[in-house]
Amino acid sequence: MIMPSSLETCLEGDGAKNDTHRPRGWGTGSCEVEQWDSDEPIPVKELERGVAGAHGLLCLLSDHVDKRILDAAGANLKVISTLSVGVDHLALDEIKKRGIRVGYTPDVLTDATAELAVSLLLTTCRRLPEAIEEVKNGGWTSWKPLWLCGYGLTQSTVGIVGLGRIGQAIARRLKPFGVQRFLYTGRQPRPEEAAEFQAEFVSTPELAAQSDFIVVACSLTPATKGLCNKDFFQKMKETAVFVNISRGDVVNQDDLYQALASGQIAAAGLDVTTPEPLPTNHPLLTLKNCVILPHIGSATHRTRNTMSMLAANNLLAGLRGEPMPSELML
Repeated sequence: MIMPSSLETCLEGDGAKNDTHRPRGWGTGSCEVEQWDSDEPIPVKELERGVAGAHGLLCLLSDHVDKRILDAAGANLKVISTLSVGVDHLALDEIKKRGIRVGYTPDVLTDATAELAVSLLLTTCRRLPEAIEEVKNGGWTSWKPLWLCGYGLTQSTVGIVGLGRIGQAIARRLKPFGVQRFLYTGRQPRPEEAAEFQAEFVSTPELAAQSDFIVVACSLTPATKGLCNKDFFQKMKETAVFVNISRGDVVNQDDLYQALASGQIAAAGLDVTTPEPLPTNHPLLTLKNCVILPHIGSATHRTRNTMSMLAANNLLAGLRGEPMPSELML
């Protein structure tokens, strides 16, 4: 099997010192491992070479496993395990056609990602990066009544695009801030999940028009690609704050730039972009009212270690022909 070096680093961390915390089969001689020895993404040519003849592949969300990679792997490839909950980097139709099993890492990153979403929302709406910069550059001269005023959550309406595991965890954390009303949109109403927050199911245009804060937490699908576009931003309030922690392609970034630069919406916070990394000369990076993070939603030591263990156990179970702890049913 082939795997990235970052996984080995996690598996050799504190949790791996006790053999009971190691993946089943780890270090038992049951697998021959070829490893890409860098934290940087493996070049396509190297991945093609490394995966040739492999029975299993452990990949990251930065590795695009398409028909070309699957052809290079050949008929031996039986299982793909991804160190992510998102699977938009995998050619699922082609994978299903070849009878390859897929493991992924849902649930274990929900809390960390929800914490980051709330952190990003607060950082953006209270203009913290601007405030920090003013302290550093001497702009802080005295206390001023309206200087660096932002927007608060108390008595606000929060709209969540995608009330799945992460969307619910975000709402759960925002509720104690005094949010008055939760709205959500998605493929269908989820009354049982929404009941905890008294959240109302509305159309996407209604959510855009009525929300003071919008958090995008949906999966990337053909239906959600480009969902947040010019029409969406035009419906938003001028005082509204937009946050995306899902996937960059859910947002039309050119339209978002125009909305922010023109004052059509107040601010935006992004943990995901297209492409990743975002070029340093991208127009969004010139805006004070746009906070951009380098896709760190799940970046806590505990979460990444747990994800790594789950990904390794998914792979090993798949290679043995056993049920995976977390298998994506195709």
